[in-house]
Amino acid sequence: MASFFHPKATLFVSGRKNQERKVNTAFKNSEEKIIWVHAASLGEFEQGRPVIERLKDQLPNHKILLTFFSPSGYEVRKNYAHADWVFYLPWDTPANARNWVNTVNPSFAIFIKYEFWFYYSNELTKKKIPLISISSIFRDNQLFFKPYGGFYRTILANFSHFFVQNTISKELLKSIGITNVTITGDTRLDRVYEVSKNPREIWQASAFKGSQKVMVVGSCWEQDFNVLAPFINEQKDQLKFIIAPHELTENFLNQIENSNSGKVIRFSNVTNAIELEPYQVLIIDNVGMLSQLYQYGEFAYVGGGFGKGIHNILEAAAFGIPIFFGNKNYSRFQEANDLIGKGGAFGIGSCTELRKEYEHLVLFPESFLLACEVNRHYVEDNIGATEKIVNYCKKMLL
Repeated sequence: MASFFHPKATLFVSGRKNQERKVNTAFKNSEEKIIWVHAASLGEFEQGRPVIERLKDQLPNHKILLTFFSPSGYEVRKNYAHADWVFYLPWDTPANARNWVNTVNPSFAIFIKYEFWFYYSNELTKKKIPLISISSIFRDNQLFFKPYGGFYRTILANFSHFFVQNTISKELLKSIGITNVTITGDTRLDRVYEVSKNPREIWQASAFKGSQKVMVVGSCWEQDFNVLAPFINEQKDQLKFIIAPHELTENFLNQIENSNSGKVIRFSNVTNAIELEPYQVLIIDNVGMLSQLYQYGEFAYVGGGFGKGIHNILEAAAFGIPIFFGNKNYSRFQEANDLIGKGGAFGIGSCTELRKEYEHLVLFPESFLLACEVNRHYVEDNIGATEKIVNYCKKMLL
């Protein structure tokens, strides 16, 4: 019913049409050794991406099946080059799980972060197919750890191993009798570190920046922009802004353009013939470029903190720049808590707070340099999760 009113729900439904036939055709009489990797959406995919690419490189005799539950992942990565197949995951029902596992017949399964499916994990266990959880993170308010959470604990019992992000997660699992756990941290750190060491040049962003300072605004929502808009107008003579909206709706793009008192240009309208120096705001009206854009910033603002949760701040941290984000919903993100505590990131609740934190960094260079070093070292000191996970997979598969 929701598909009649909501674009994402429409994709959720239409993307699954005729999929059963496609899956049956793809895997009919297949004798391939298949590694099944499942991510809920695009954010979780980014955590699995380094593992997928390393497995693809080191296990050339195995094929990669990538599944998503959400359109935000599938629609962006349905043509992902490192996966041999990309599909939506059907609903977690007894029949769907049984048909899926029997048809695909994977040799190994990897679920990312919060993906704990009862029927799928049961079917994998019945067929003695190893299932691991990577980049998972647990909190004491989850149902697994409640007195009445017995049903949910049976799901965890189906996993061969957990690769968790922090010590708290390991201790929580231990408290319910699960000890097949390794602390590896967040696999995204490996990915963002690699990007920061080999960034792809974006000449449009370089020409826009020139010799001026830039704040890169990544995954911006309307709630974020309501805070940013007056700040952008105040700072337009001292600071340029590259803004990447989270959703590319024409209404939001128009809102960004119309609320700025300075000159604004969309990325898609940039040509060699346009002199970009007079422009104060560059709007990124495409998808897939954000992680590379932080190389052009002296500051970053990452969106989502006023809504469901902040987006990937590690992409900005890898380039060693101070990070701002909304302070309403970040506490469940380990990296946000860590970087705030170390002085590399700043949760703000209003334009006034953003202005205050920004001006402090500008007026006190030692604070700015500290934030830069904290963020850069945080990434460098915590890489290596991918190698540990891949080594485990290889032991199980070879």
